Amino acid sequence: MKYTVDKKEQYVIFTLQEEKLDSSLSPDLKSELLTVHAEGYKNLMMDISHVKYADSSGLSALLVGHRAYSENGGIFVITSPQEHVLKLIKISMLDKVLHVVRSHEEAADAIFMNEIEGNKEEEEN
Repeated sequence: MKYTVDKKEQYVIFTLQEEKLDSSLSPDLKSELLTVHAEGYKNLMMDISHVKYADSSGLSALLVGHRAYSENGGIFVITSPQEHVLKLIKISMLDKVLHVVRSHEEAADAIFMNEIEGNKEEEEN
């Protein structure tokens, strides 16, 4: 599986450099996402701009990432999906669960807004 990981202060940019997100990649992707999470990063931007095809096991890997990063108040943002992949996400109604945006800038905004909301909740408790 080809990918890059760019670690920033507030989040990690995980760029999947594969054209297919399917059952052959899904187990490795789940493992890598959980490894980055275990390193202490609570926010992840998942760039899937290279992905032209995804199937249900690929979507399952994205859900695993979403679940892991959402557990401790973090956020998992999917960015730059190609039209076919975005349609699949919408057909499976995962756009109601996953944070999907068109650009890195929108993803960074979502991460920072999540951080602000999390800080407000901590102050209120």
